[in-house]
Amino acid sequence: MHSEQNFYNEIKSILDKAKNKVYRAVNFAMVEAYWLIGKRIVEQQGGAERAEYGSRLIKKLSERLTADYGKGFTVTNLKNMRLFYLTFQKGQTLSDQLSWSHYCALIKVENPNAREFYLQETLKANYSVRQLQRQINTHFYERLLSSQNKYAVAAEIQTLEPKTPEDIIRDPYVLEFLGLDDIKDLYENNLETTLITHLQKFLLELGRGFSFVARQQHINFDDKHFYINLVFYNYILKCFVLIDLKMGELTHQDLGQMQMYVHYYERELMNEHDNPPIGIVLCADKNESVVKFTLPENQNQIFASKYKLYLPSEEELLKELQQEYIKLK
Repeated sequence: MHSEQNFYNEIKSILDKAKNKVYRAVNFAMVEAYWLIGKRIVEQQGGAERAEYGSRLIKKLSERLTADYGKGFTVTNLKNMRLFYLTFQKGQTLSDQLSWSHYCALIKVENPNAREFYLQETLKANYSVRQLQRQINTHFYERLLSSQNKYAVAAEIQTLEPKTPEDIIRDPYVLEFLGLDDIKDLYENNLETTLITHLQKFLLELGRGFSFVARQQHINFDDKHFYINLVFYNYILKCFVLIDLKMGELTHQDLGQMQMYVHYYERELMNEHDNPPIGIVLCADKNESVVKFTLPENQNQIFASKYKLYLPSEEELLKELQQEYIKLK
């Protein structure tokens, strides 16, 4: 009976793979078709920005295509096809791994460097459309550039592969998916428990390469018991990542405790081929001076990051970026 089940599973796997190949081929054929439609619209408009004529042209085209082919050729969709061609004019660079919905999200990103970053991240991490949209909406690219080691990240951005702990640590982390409007809500809904409930979305916010290991990791020595809130493993950096959650403002005791956790993990729990563990104290607020004078200079294992319960506005993001660049000078 067991061999019969294995036989069936093999046949099922063959059919599933074939089905996926057919789906991908059909999907990419439609993406190419939409690109060609966008190209022809631009050419018919003479390549110029003639808004009035272009609107009439697209409206008439929408009416005729809808009559012949049904839904899918609204004025909005045709405008997206036009923008699709203008954004990705080298048709040979289109990827069969991305759907039309992926491209619709990407064409709305005006910064070409950010757009290329999101495209490559989607290909490497196999983002769904929803995941891609969330990364764009939470300003992932901008926050990565404003993270701990700004210039190093900027220089490495084309490779899109984290090389050091500073490359993956963000500040702030945006936890809007928790659905909490105020920091006071966290006292009623334990932050750790709420993050575990939304673990998949939290992993997405942490970035690529993270896998969940444990919560309330118990360590003890000299009859003292301690509990690390969350433990992850980053398979790109090949190290454990320890996270301690703090409701209020960061203190030097918080950083000292995280140092103890990291040292313990390094000496007692890390595997033979692991890199040294990283510790992140995730807090509602932090004082940069406390961080500066508590941690040793040039250390790259302990980090303090703020968390926000809502998406930053464009003004807040720009202000934060300016402050970070001032600190670098």
